[in-house]
Amino acid sequence: MGARLGGFVYGTIVVLSVLVASARAYPHSAGRIAVLVVASSVVFWVAHVYAHGISESVTDDERLSVADLRRIARHEASILEAALPPLAALLLGALGVFSTRTAVWIAFALGLLVLLVEGIVVARVERLRALGTVIVVSANLALGLALVALKLLLGH
Repeated sequence: MGARLGGFVYGTIVVLSVLVASARAYPHSAGRIAVLVVASSVVFWVAHVYAHGISESVTDDERLSVADLRRIARHEASILEAALPPLAALLLGALGVFSTRTAVWIAFALGLLVLLVEGIVVARVERLRALGTVIVVSANLALGLALVALKLLLGH
């Protein structure tokens, strides 16, 4: 879990960033926003797999096997998995269960919740005390809240 935690944090930040930009561009289309979230997550996942593959190949001074590439892809899949909770809200918006605006705000809330949980996981893995836990969780949430603030500044 600890080795994949970075991908979850990164993937969540990617999704929240895409939400900021796409909610302004498509204020009445949760489906389009969902497509952009998926596309962006996949592109960043592929970029991470590629970059890690090159890094391993150069570091180990040998070509990557297909098995190595699969292992890296599975490891970096946490970037894709982080998109699932916000994506679920957007898909419900696309199906008409929520308005697009509500779906976007629920997606943001779910992203912030994921960041909160990720901060708690880090604190537990590191066996931090209360103050350390508050600092780690606050740092994670600060990233997400900065993106929410940006969304509010750009207009909602």
